[in-house]
Amino acid sequence: MGREIRKWVVACVVVVLVVNLRHIGAQGQPQVPCYFIFGDSLVDNGNNNNIASLAKANYMPYGIDFPRGPTGRFSNGKTTVDVISELLGLGYIPPYATARGRNILRGVNYASAAAGIRDETGRQLGGRISMNGQVNNYKNTVSQIVNILGDEASAANYLSQCIFSLGLGSNDYLNNYFMPNNYPTSRQFTPEQYADVLIQQYSQQIRTLYDFGARKLALTGVGQIGCSPNALAQNSPDGRTCVQRFNNANQLFNSRLISLVDNLNNNFPDARFIYINAYGIFQDMISNPASFGFRVTNAGCCGVGRNRGQITCLPFQTPCINRNAFLFWDAFHPGESANIVIGRRSYSAQSASDAYPIDIRRLAQL
Repeated sequence: MGREIRKWVVACVVVVLVVNLRHIGAQGQPQVPCYFIFGDSLVDNGNNNNIASLAKANYMPYGIDFPRGPTGRFSNGKTTVDVISELLGLGYIPPYATARGRNILRGVNYASAAAGIRDETGRQLGGRISMNGQVNNYKNTVSQIVNILGDEASAANYLSQCIFSLGLGSNDYLNNYFMPNNYPTSRQFTPEQYADVLIQQYSQQIRTLYDFGARKLALTGVGQIGCSPNALAQNSPDGRTCVQRFNNANQLFNSRLISLVDNLNNNFPDARFIYINAYGIFQDMISNPASFGFRVTNAGCCGVGRNRGQITCLPFQTPCINRNAFLFWDAFHPGESANIVIGRRSYSAQSASDAYPIDIRRLAQL
């Protein structure tokens, strides 16, 4: 009897070891060699920490649920790109501000809070790195990769295998078009014209990334900024109904972004461009909160005033206890629980509308 028990224990240990080794193997074999990230505060992980800006998140309670504490992420925990990066087997990608040496071969995060496609976007918040600035920083990284790998051909081959995530546009509305006292754009352009202007400029920036080696690009649409606690606090009479003029403008941009994906795929056959439908994924969570574990969709977990969204999360403010029950972490940004949903569905589409024409998982396999 004792011998049988010992055999059973040994067998169990072997099974556990095999399972763990498989898990380690999966984590140790990234699906792509690197991941490059361009965006705003939804994915910034520390690039604004040391610049003169009001758009910072390197203080508690930001990062309260993140293993490293406050890093500059505008979340209680992970961002969407953290989730995607983990699913790709790469772990956390370093911010451009601190990325050094061979570490850049895993990828770099260039995102900057308050940044937009347009250079002037977000200027009322102080320093930020616009998309043009992020593209220039990427060019510097490419020069370093050429030096590390030895020549341009090796660098081009390496970069052609990497995933590039782009998620700009939100601030061009929030911190530009819909701030008529600070910016003239809403008087210069109709919403349709403004979407055209943004897409035209974005297209040039994307083409520059292509010229510098990008071949697998995921373009994330603008989410429902008209449903943020801040938008509801400032513009919604009942504090629950999303601000339709904000969301309508976003949809004009997103529809043109889908057309841009088609255009780029037709013009650059050696590259692949995809669209991530953040707007639709967010709509799912707002329409069916209970199925995602959310109980509060119209207020921030950490913030001040109406909807806890008039002023965003302040240093050392006490946030809500049941953070997973809140769709939004602060006045503008989804919490980790929402970011996990968006990240997972960006990587592996659960609905046909989540990604077009393919998801990030399939993009990585090309």
